[in-house]
Amino acid sequence: MVDLSELLTDLADESAQLDALVAALPLADWARPTPAPGWSIGHQIAHLAWTDHVALLAATDAEAFYATVTSAPGVTRMVDAGAEEFLAPPAELLARWRAGRTALVDALAAVPAGDKLPWYGTRMSATSMATARLMETWAHGGDVADALHVVRPDSDRLRHVAHLGVRTLGHGFIAHGREAPTAPVRVELVGPGGDTWSWGPADAADRVTGPARDFCQLVTQRRHRADLALVATGPVADEWLDVAQAFAGPPGDGRKPTSGNGVRA
Repeated sequence: MVDLSELLTDLADESAQLDALVAALPLADWARPTPAPGWSIGHQIAHLAWTDHVALLAATDAEAFYATVTSAPGVTRMVDAGAEEFLAPPAELLARWRAGRTALVDALAAVPAGDKLPWYGTRMSATSMATARLMETWAHGGDVADALHVVRPDSDRLRHVAHLGVRTLGHGFIAHGREAPTAPVRVELVGPGGDTWSWGPADAADRVTGPARDFCQLVTQRRHRADLALVATGPVADEWLDVAQAFAGPPGDGRKPTSGNGVRA
């Protein structure tokens, strides 16, 4: 089981890495378009600040959180509306994001063991919430890095993103209007240090293998499977890589393929 305090440290470190990438950007660069259609670098940071804000409400004031849900302009519009609401001049936006993410870490650390926090369509533990925030920070940080044409160094924090990707296998199918499979899937990923991370029964007929970074890019819908060095063996594993989605809500449009390196076994 993941230790919550260690996970929160990893969340803070992931945020700090992205912070270092944007903190010194010239004003004009905040308006750079990112791979997310219609979103600039500013929108990416504003989205993180908004999501940290509603997560903080979920951890500290459930009634206020539910009020944001009932007043939201529909599920499909809510994310864009949140980013627009929190968009601000860079200095103001950075200060808001920093204060919000710090407050969220403190609030999650104080959640009593066993308590479940409200979220969109579900409830989750403080550990799951922290994992989800780390996943989103990493994913949106990738969009920022792509916009700036830089490559971020990988870290073992990817294991949290990969774990969430594995845990949400059934969700990906359901979000796409398909029945969640009952057959187990073995996942074996090569981490940044060369070690193997694995989930699922070793003798499972369905398997997914490849680099951890590629798997994380797939489940966060930052790359099309055709551009990734992932191998799917078996029909369930193969279909999963078409619908994988580690985030809550309706299915995204995903990214278009650019090269075509995906492998189906």
